Amino acid sequence: MDAETTRLRNAILASPSYTLAEEDTEFLKSDAVRGLRLELELLKPELGQREQGVDSTIVVFGGTRIVEAQRARADRDESIRVLDADPKDPKKQRDVRIAERVLAKAHYYDEARELARLVSTTCQVHGRCEFVIVTGGGPGVMEAANRGAHDVGAKSIGLNITLPSEQFPNPYITPELCFQFRYFAIRKMHFLMRARALVAFPGGFGTLDELFVTLTLIQTGKTDRIPVILFGREFWHRLVDWDFLVEEGTIAPDDLDLIQYAESAAQAWDIIAAANRDSVADA
Repeated sequence: MDAETTRLRNAILASPSYTLAEEDTEFLKSDAVRGLRLELELLKPELGQREQGVDSTIVVFGGTRIVEAQRARADRDESIRVLDADPKDPKKQRDVRIAERVLAKAHYYDEARELARLVSTTCQVHGRCEFVIVTGGGPGVMEAANRGAHDVGAKSIGLNITLPSEQFPNPYITPELCFQFRYFAIRKMHFLMRARALVAFPGGFGTLDELFVTLTLIQTGKTDRIPVILFGREFWHRLVDWDFLVEEGTIAPDDLDLIQYAESAAQAWDIIAAANRDSVADA
């Protein structure tokens, strides 16, 4: 083969068009292949959960900033130290108030951890994988829930999402059940496909997003009716005036029956168990 023929052939072999479609990452990332990526993102976690024998799940949402009391106290103390250097600074004053409120909610970390321990020890027995805890895989309340399952040697799931700011899954997720998503829509599907209950602890936009999506899907009959448990009645009543929505005619009075409240892990578990008597009895 002469030099010119070799050059021409090498140019063909080096062309992106010649790369196998399954190995062409630029092609797979292109807008034209978005539909395929959506399908793959639905399929991969589904197969992974099947392989691990996951039959049903309990979804736990909650704020990433709700941390253990020791850490919350240290953060509060640091904010006070910073304020002491400039007592009249309104931003630093606000930082102290916020740190105090975060510390006041640190018990939710413990309750989420205890709930996961309680659910997992009751339902993951004799090789069964019922009521597996599933979270968004991040820190805060999500970490606490995954950690509670980890405490008792049980499996738990983390559904991470790629974000502009770098993030890592919390270390307590079962490695084979930690999945990363590009698309929020597919992630939302996986939260509910096996769900037998949803427990929402105090949180921010992400928690509210998942909560209202779930309530809407149940209200419209797009998913099975499962217990939706709001942890901390005082927080939720201040955040959302549900009765106002009824009075304004924007939701039906019966829609309030979709929501229940708990103040402790034991209360939340009682609600879940009552709604799933057959599954719990078989455990």
